[in-house]
Amino acid sequence: MRGADVQQEAMFSYLSPEARVPQDHPLRPIRDMVNQALAELSGEFQAMYSREGRPSIPPEKLLRALLLQILYTIRSARLLMEQLDYNRLFRWFVGLSMDDKVWDHSVFSKNQERFLDSDLAAAFLARILEQVKIARLLSDEHFTVDGTLIEAWASLKSFRPKDAPPPEDGGGRNPEVDFHGERRLNQTHASTTDPEARLLRKGKEAKLCFMGQVLMENRHGLIISPRLTAATGTAEREAAEAMVEAVPGRHRITVGGDKAYDTRGFVQAMRGLKAVPHVAQNCQGRKSAIDGRATREGGNGESGREGRGLLGFGFRQGF
Repeated sequence: MRGADVQQEAMFSYLSPEARVPQDHPLRPIRDMVNQALAELSGEFQAMYSREGRPSIPPEKLLRALLLQILYTIRSARLLMEQLDYNRLFRWFVGLSMDDKVWDHSVFSKNQERFLDSDLAAAFLARILEQVKIARLLSDEHFTVDGTLIEAWASLKSFRPKDAPPPEDGGGRNPEVDFHGERRLNQTHASTTDPEARLLRKGKEAKLCFMGQVLMENRHGLIISPRLTAATGTAEREAAEAMVEAVPGRHRITVGGDKAYDTRGFVQAMRGLKAVPHVAQNCQGRKSAIDGRATREGGNGESGREGRGLLGFGFRQGF
């Protein structure tokens, strides 16, 4: 018998959000690790907030929501609040009941800025990394480095000569200026809306950007050390040297990388840190800095495969 297409919604539900999330959903182990780290940071959260005034967004819920924004690539706080309003999975992860009212996106953004200005975000990620270490999921011998551009939220038309007078309209852009064909250098020009952003070409077109670098362990592909730096031609290698130097212990390790790391200075720096550089050779019109020692020691191909495309994506600052 055909069922009736009844549109009337039930007034009550007898299943909790916890019961509706599959037991094998990938967010379940992530939520367990997050809750453990947040419980350990409860004292730091308490010291961060005043004992008087209106209650803020709970920092635990704020951090869980930010994680969802990263994991699901939600590009704005407004869209994140929209998802929290009707997405039961998101409500369960953050810790909202089905009847809890979601926050206004502007209130969420203000609390987010206040929280990220403190050191608690870094402390939270450090607690997560400690759990991974205790579970013996990290390799302490084989690593890979890579970097990517992080596009700044600044128009190319805001990249003006440093000694130029401000625009008459008081804004940071030059809508009437045709900059094509003009020689623009970071030494002589700067963005009026984001002075720390630098113009860099990595591919077909130059962009105002920053650079993000990571050090990844090769056992499970987990990022153990991130860096955000100014965008320069040497930023990838300089950040890689700093991250490798910060690896605990002075035992022999291997470090994989793409062709951008095939320079004499980087190879020598790695050997000085007791690291074998498993770097892809760049022999196009030049001699590779990788000599026979690295290729004879083995593992070069495996490290290259681990690191290929590790950060082969771009994303805008603030997403």
